Parts: sequence; structure tokens; C-alpha cells
Amino acid sequence: MARILCYGDSLTWGHDPDNGALRHAFDDLWPSVLAGALPGVTVLADGVGGRTTSFDDHAAPCDRNAVRTLPVALAAHMPLDVVVIMLGTNDLKPKFGGMALSAQQGMRRLIELIRGFPYKPARAQPQVLIVAPPLCIGPAEGALDSPVRAAQSALFAPLYAALAEEMGVAFFDAGTVAQASSVDGIHLDAANTRAIGAALAEPVRALLNP
Repeated sequence: MARILCYGDSLTWGHDPDNGALRHAFDDLWPSVLAGALPGVTVLADGVGGRTTSFDDHAAPCDRNAVRTLPVALAAHMPLDVVVIMLGTNDLKPKFGGMALSAQQGMRRLIELIRGFPYKPARAQPQVLIVAPPLCIGPAEGALDSPVRAAQSALFAPLYAALAEEMGVAFFDAGTVAQASSVDGIHLDAANTRAIGAALAEPVRALLNP
């Protein structure tokens, strides 16, 4: 049975913008929708709110640096056939510099970690699919934590697409099927969360059946 790891931040965990820190129902999470579209495939979800591609957040309740935590997930869940990574939104926080280019460099390192990990068996190196998160938008009330966050988030798709071509991995732009809630300008409502899982079914299926 094929095994897929969906690795991300609060957009993968399922933060509900309409209810503060509450989580969307399990069936609404995009990894759950992906699993429903791929019968016979095991889909594993690893989403942590605030996770970055490569930055430390020492004020957080847990380690949010994917450079350190992704290898742990690989070790816990191997063997894997595909690793789907959707990260970058938190890299745009002002305290991390707020640049999409930094997220691209962090994503590059994550691809390198996946390819260099000592899998058991050694031949079981998974395929990689990197996902550009949906664009951040101006919220209905208040303001984004950075005036450039929305503009920088628009750079995710071209930067990640270029990285995918360079590194020989698959790419998908979640912004083509989902948009952030106007409540906070960052997180997704249930319908848009589900839309990502449905849209990822075909590219994941293509990786499983080249």
C-alpha cells in the first residue's frame, strides 16, 4: 500500500479562521480529502501551526523549524512513496524577514533533506511534491502582521515552480484552487481547505503511477 506524507503548517493542521484556534473537522482537512480521493493509499498528516521552512521560533510551544522536524517525520513514517510539502506562509512573518525568497531557500533545503535521508530500505526514496500556499490577503478587520506579506505571498508560485524545475520535483500552486479567508487574510475556511485536497489528488496519483 502506497504511503503519502502531507507535511505543513496550520493550513495543513486545519486552523479555522472563524473560530479562533479551533480546528476544522477531520473530514474537511485537505490530507483527509486527498485520502478519500486515493482509495488504497495511506495518507499521513503532519501539520503544526507556525511551522516555517527553516526558521527558529524560540517563543513557540514546540519546535517549528522544518529543517529539524522533517527528518523526524521521515523516520517515523518511512517507507514513504510521496512527500507533499506546503510551507512558506509563516516565513513571511516580520521577525523572519518577510521574504518569499527565504522560503524558497528553505524549501530547497527540505528537498535536499528528503533526498539525503537514510531510508530503510535504502532504495525507498520518496517522490516530492512542493505546494505553493494560497496568497495572503488583507483581512476584513485589522491588518496583516506585515504590510508586505500579501505581496510577498504572490511570489510563492513562481519561486516554487522555478525551484521544482531546478530540483526535478513536482509542483502545485494551491492558490489556483483556494483563497484565504477575509477574516484573518491567512487561514482557509473549510471549503477552501477541502479544495486543496481534491486538487492534489491528480498530481499525487501521477507520482504514484508514472
